[in-house]
Amino acid sequence: MTLRWGILGAGGIASTFTSDLQGVGLTVSAVGSRDLGKARAFADRVGVPGAHGSYDDLVADPEVDVVYVATPHPFHAENALLAIAAGKHVLVEKAFTVNAAEAESVYTAARRAGVVVLEAMWTRYTPQSARLRAVVSSGVIGEVRLLTAVHVQSLPTDPRHRLNDPALGGGALLDLGVYPVSFAHDLLGPPEGVTATATLSDQGVDARVGIQLGHASGATSQLYAALDTSGRNTASLLGTAGRIDVDDTFYAPGGFTVRDGDGAVIERFDADEGGLRGMQHQALELERVVAAGGSESPLLTAADGVEVMRTMDEVRRQIGVRYPSEG
Repeated sequence: MTLRWGILGAGGIASTFTSDLQGVGLTVSAVGSRDLGKARAFADRVGVPGAHGSYDDLVADPEVDVVYVATPHPFHAENALLAIAAGKHVLVEKAFTVNAAEAESVYTAARRAGVVVLEAMWTRYTPQSARLRAVVSSGVIGEVRLLTAVHVQSLPTDPRHRLNDPALGGGALLDLGVYPVSFAHDLLGPPEGVTATATLSDQGVDARVGIQLGHASGATSQLYAALDTSGRNTASLLGTAGRIDVDDTFYAPGGFTVRDGDGAVIERFDADEGGLRGMQHQALELERVVAAGGSESPLLTAADGVEVMRTMDEVRRQIGVRYPSEG
């Protein structure tokens, strides 16, 4: 069965995602926006046949089997639940929701409806990440003692921009910090302890956030994210017998180097996306799960997704950030 994708939201990330899907021959049937003119402009630009002026019309479209949610964080749960109620499979942009409670509500609804819901944390699904997991599990670098990951960008400072607006889930954590947090969960498992510090903006969102996670293995993750800083977005894992250095930008398809304790190269991995950004892997994984009659992906299960949100909930509790949508 060929799944037909509908794009909910017509922003920049939706355009990149659509291009990657088309690049590997997947079918994108329609786009939905709250502005019909914006939807039609998007559809014309990327070559999608259907354009809808409401999200309700998109999820009701009989030519759509799976919906990609690309709206701001506070609307992810609402939009995902809308698609699930219409019987559609759903791929939800990261951060999956605003908090763990919302995440659980979406996954519960999906199970009851018998549809597949995945988080669009694209890093989890790339060949690079698959090889990283295999290298760590092989023990070639020994027992992992420390994971570090940094995601910093110099982004718009306009207080009305969604990244700076508490009402739109602004701040470094949900937009940037989710990458290092999910990366640490993926390779070392959910933490047993969380310690966080942050610098808040005048609008009350985290402009910069530092996180330390303590894992059951005894390993430590040191993570950092910032909205107002330019720098290298790197990651590394230090083990008792060697290390792994992931190239900039660690969360995007690329490469990494494995070295032994003396610094000699054991392995060099380089990704080849054939000119695509790499967002197609998450869509291909959702299609694989549906074709296999499954309910979730082992690469990012519902339990995994909720645990990531719980970690970020605890970070926000410690740094004093709460969104208006949370009451």
